[in-house]
Amino acid sequence: MKMFSTRPLSWFGLLAATLLIGNTVIAATPFSVSAAAQSGTVVEVVLNADHPERYTVVKGDTLWDISAMFLRDPWLWPEIWDVNPQIENPHLIYPGDVLTLVWLEGKPKIIIQRSGTSEKIVPGVRVNSADAAIATIPFDRISAFLSRAGVASKQEMQKLPYIAALRNAMIAGAGDEVYVRGLKNPQIGEVYRVIRQGDKVVDPETNDRLGYEIIYIGSGTIVSNGDTAKMMLNDTTREAKEGDRVIKVDTLPPLNFYPRSPETETEGQIISVKDGVSRIGQYQMVLINRGLEHGMEPGYVLSIWQPGKEVYDRKVSSGMSKKFMLPDERIGILMVLKPMETSSYALVMEAYSEIRTGDRLRNP
Repeated sequence: MKMFSTRPLSWFGLLAATLLIGNTVIAATPFSVSAAAQSGTVVEVVLNADHPERYTVVKGDTLWDISAMFLRDPWLWPEIWDVNPQIENPHLIYPGDVLTLVWLEGKPKIIIQRSGTSEKIVPGVRVNSADAAIATIPFDRISAFLSRAGVASKQEMQKLPYIAALRNAMIAGAGDEVYVRGLKNPQIGEVYRVIRQGDKVVDPETNDRLGYEIIYIGSGTIVSNGDTAKMMLNDTTREAKEGDRVIKVDTLPPLNFYPRSPETETEGQIISVKDGVSRIGQYQMVLINRGLEHGMEPGYVLSIWQPGKEVYDRKVSSGMSKKFMLPDERIGILMVLKPMETSSYALVMEAYSEIRTGDRLRNP
């Protein structure tokens, strides 16, 4: 395994996270200069022992996985990525592109050769559109969850419009009609999510109540308006009931995922995992007890640590304690995707061992 230290370059043309839902571009933003580059910190970059010298990008690849082929720590790709400024959209990577590892002035660099072109690409060369670029992460696995997940206070939930009555039954599902009160100027054809207050979310460190998880029930379309609007349920994941809340479906805000370490030292814990299971693996979404008020941003990478246990030494030497603590073990990496006020949803990117709720979080 090759190891070296390097001061970051003065500028980086880095990969963009182009994320799509249908034909809508959710984000297509170049990576910015890392916090390390801004502060002048020396960054240690370690190449994987079995890294390839050349790699051809194929459909289905993600930028995280490609970076992990070359680097032990994929979020450090700004330190070695070399972008040809003569290429249109140089921050995007497409299937067919060839990535080559070279050494310049004793430091490794990844050079991109656009498919069907020579090594030196001239201005004006035709390239693929942004919607053909590979994503940073397997976004198709989490896009629906991101649009539905959330934590809200009881007061916030009580202010939302609600299902006042069902048309034909005690419970309703896809294809049924319900009556909604509290909507402000509803328009026929507007789509709303149906949600319900879930379990209480408590910070395991302080025991403070952070809010309640939002349970997604389904979605519906307004078919008649007025003070009491009628809504047709389009899809449901569980039965809708009187008292369920509704909230308008808006286009997702830009989700600029440029993986990087937080700019300040951060510690926290995993509170829960989607679907309520306690054991967690790669590409599962978790809720952590750090949010906007703690400086969290989309793309922040945190390492996951399993707390060391107290054990009993049966062969203790004279003068030594019979009980002692095992050291904490690093067991994975997660990336913050949806920060809220006091908590955030994050995606487990790597799991070296079984991850559980309560595991600790630190800067990578």
